[in-house]
Amino acid sequence: MNERIEEAKQAALDALKPNQKDLEHGLELHANSIVCESYGFTPRAAIDGNAIAAAIEAGASDIELQDMREETMMLRVATVPEEKEEFIEAWDAAGVTCIGENSGEENQAPLTLIKRLARFNHLTDLMPDCLIRAAWPEDIIRAKKEGKRCLYLNCNGVPLTQSWRAVEDELRYIRIFFQLGCRMMHLTYNRRNMLGDGCAEPDNAGLSDFGRTVIAEMNRVGVIVDTAHSGWKTTLEAAKASEAPMVVSHSTCCALNEHIRSKPDEVIRAVCDTDGYMGICAIPSFLGGTGDITAFLNHIEYVVKNFGVDYAAIGTDISYVSSRASEENKKITSRPRERKRWENFWPENVFKSEFKEPRYPLSLSWTNWPYFTVGLVQRGYSDEDIQKILGGNVLRVSQAVLDHAGVGPKTGQ
Repeated sequence: MNERIEEAKQAALDALKPNQKDLEHGLELHANSIVCESYGFTPRAAIDGNAIAAAIEAGASDIELQDMREETMMLRVATVPEEKEEFIEAWDAAGVTCIGENSGEENQAPLTLIKRLARFNHLTDLMPDCLIRAAWPEDIIRAKKEGKRCLYLNCNGVPLTQSWRAVEDELRYIRIFFQLGCRMMHLTYNRRNMLGDGCAEPDNAGLSDFGRTVIAEMNRVGVIVDTAHSGWKTTLEAAKASEAPMVVSHSTCCALNEHIRSKPDEVIRAVCDTDGYMGICAIPSFLGGTGDITAFLNHIEYVVKNFGVDYAAIGTDISYVSSRASEENKKITSRPRERKRWENFWPENVFKSEFKEPRYPLSLSWTNWPYFTVGLVQRGYSDEDIQKILGGNVLRVSQAVLDHAGVGPKTGQ
C-alpha cells in the first residue's frame, strides 16, 4: 500500500482501537461481503496540468476547462499506467464491489448531464479486465464472484428538455437516460427547480405538481428517486408520492447534527416506509460531533436503532484522489476568474468546521471501508446485519425498483 493509504488506515485504527478478534473478524467479513456504496465516486486521477495550463493560455472557456479537468480526472486512471496502478490499489484497499457512481453533473439539461455518463461508460470500456458497468443488480453480484469492480450509474438531476411545451415532452429523456445506464436521479440539487425545493432553499416549499408527475415516470421506467439534496418537505412529499422504494443516498441524521443536508426523523421514517434506505455520508460538517469515523458510525447506528437495519446504507460522497494531484495542480499558475456556479448554492458557513482535523479526516478516507466494517463489528451487529448495511440494502432497493417497473433481463424490457 502507498503511504497515504497506510496513514489513513492507521488513523482509523487509532480512532477505533479494536481488539484483535474484532479486527480480524471485521476484515474477513468485509472481504467476503458484497460492498455496494449507495452514492460516491470512483478513485480519481490527477489532472494533466500542462495540458490545462496550455488551454488557459490559448483562451479556453470556463466550460472547456471544466470538461478538460473532469475528463482527465475520470479517464486518466485507464490511460496512464501509474494512475491505473494507484486506481486499482485504492479499490483493493477499500474492498468495495460497486460504487453508486455520480455520473451526471448537477443539472437538468440532457446535453450537460450526458457528459459524465459518457465518460464513465467509456471508462468501463477501457478497463474491461477490472471494471464493468453494472446494468442490473445481478451484474454487481457477478462482479464480486469474478473479482472485479463495477459502477452503478446515477445522475445529479432529472434530464428535462426544458422547452416547457407539454408534460409528456419534458419526461421523455428519463427513459433515454435509463437506457444509457442511469439507474438513480436526484429530484433537486440544493436550489429550487420545477420539481421541488432543494435543501438550501430557506422556504422549504416542497414538491411541485410536476415533481409528482416526474416521480410517477421514474417509477414507471425503473429509475430510483433520490432526495439527498432535496429539502425536508420535498423529501417527505416525494416519499408519499412514490409507489416504488425511494432513497436518500448520502445524508446524515438531523437528530445528531441539524444541518441543511441532514434529514429529520419524520422524513427518514417516510423514506423507510417506502422500503427504501437512508445512506450515511462521510462529510464531517454534516456529521457533526467528532466529525470522524466515530461520528460516521453514530449516524449509521441511529438509523438502525430508530428505523431498522433494513434501511441503513453507506454513501460516502467522497473519493480517493491520486497522490500526483497536488503536483499537477501546481502546474496551473494562472486561471481565469469564474462566477459562482448556479448549483453551488449553499448558505454561508455551511461547511464551517470546528474540527481540528482537515475537512476529510484521515479516519474517514474512502480507502478505509474495511474499518467501517470493523467499527460495526465492535458495536455488536451480526454479520447478516452488517452485510445489509454494506450493500445488501442497496441491492434490495435497486432490484425492487426494477421489479416495480417490470424491466430487466428476465422480462426482456
